[in-house]
Amino acid sequence: MNSNNVKQKDDKKLNTTKEDKETTDEKVPRLRKSSLKVKENEKNVNPNREDKTRERIAKEKKDAKQTEEKRRTEEKKERGKISKAVRETNPKTTPNNQNKSTSSILPKKMSSEETESKSQMRKPTKNISSKVGTFSKDLGWVNRSCVNDQAVKNRVQDLLSSRLIHADQQVEWLARSIQCIDLTTLAGDDCPSNVARLCSKAAHPLSDDLTKALQIKHGLLTTGAVCVYPARVADACLGLERLGANIPVASVATGFPTGQTSLKIRLEEIEFAVANGAKEIDIVINRELALSQNWGELYNELVEMRKACGESHMKSILAVGELCNLTNIYKASLVAMMAGSDFIKTSTGKETVNATLPIGLVMCRAIRAYNRKTGFKVGFKPAGGIRTSKDVLQWMTLMKEELGDDYLTPDLFRIGASALLNDIERNLANHATGGYFLAEKMPMA
Repeated sequence: MNSNNVKQKDDKKLNTTKEDKETTDEKVPRLRKSSLKVKENEKNVNPNREDKTRERIAKEKKDAKQTEEKRRTEEKKERGKISKAVRETNPKTTPNNQNKSTSSILPKKMSSEETESKSQMRKPTKNISSKVGTFSKDLGWVNRSCVNDQAVKNRVQDLLSSRLIHADQQVEWLARSIQCIDLTTLAGDDCPSNVARLCSKAAHPLSDDLTKALQIKHGLLTTGAVCVYPARVADACLGLERLGANIPVASVATGFPTGQTSLKIRLEEIEFAVANGAKEIDIVINRELALSQNWGELYNELVEMRKACGESHMKSILAVGELCNLTNIYKASLVAMMAGSDFIKTSTGKETVNATLPIGLVMCRAIRAYNRKTGFKVGFKPAGGIRTSKDVLQWMTLMKEELGDDYLTPDLFRIGASALLNDIERNLANHATGGYFLAEKMPMA
């Protein structure tokens, strides 16, 4: 009896297990069917989502394209205005000549008429508003700019190794370099007698014996300018007038060398120097604005300084040793030119890092890009650390290779220096006589 009961219980368990298995087998297909239905529903929904996404992306692309076309149209209109203004100023200049650019590294040499017309464009006129902010500030261009440091180093190395001036050309080049020197005194003990000696040296940079040996007409060779503090401008003008020398007086201003004064005081200093006879003003930019990437405010300050200069040329000193990197130097160069600078200058000469060839190359490339985009030529002035004939020949090589022969004139190229002239004189003496002058025959200052 007991065995029969046990057997019945086992049969019940087996039946229950079979039923459970059948139930499970039935559930699996149901689950599969439900998952397939979910996937089908997702397939039905996803196409709509994908279509909406595609539409949104297409709309964004279309909007971006319209914005870009609008920007290009505005730039084209701006360039047209500039070309029209230039044509009205100088009928000889045509739009084709204005916007012409070459794919080669060296710009083609322009004719004498084109050179003269470009020079006239660069010189300030009574209508100062035509110069101030000539090319409206394009902060997009400024912010997009970036410099490849390694490429700059490679290019400079190439210039130094393969394009130096030959020995038989050095006399001519050194004589030409004298005409591009801003003979400078910026010392705390400057006084009328110091400035008078500087003016005499600027009017007669070479000794009489050397002038005769080089067959240079007396009084024909002079320096590009005399550069002093605002307080000494009147003394310099008087000294040059007494010598009968037609040499412009340049003055540093705007809180040189740091620029750490209010904008009002900086503008008043410019006006003071101009009122005393300065024909060229070397201003310093506000480095804080450059380092904080506040290019719009820097542009506005420089425009005010350009207005204060009036008919005098404005040279903007970037103080490159305090701008941290080459990209900042390039951007600051663009902003200074957009604001109406006649020259951009590397340094005050008081920074730890002054004029170096990589920095000069970056600034020259900015000048070239600005010229190609606007048609305006802006000059370049390296200053600080240029002490030997070898230094000046390297800088002249850079100018010739990057900007062309037109930039090797005092109108577009200046060198800020105080001790350079003596070394040039010694080297010219060596070329003329076959030996260096004795110390007693060389000037002491």
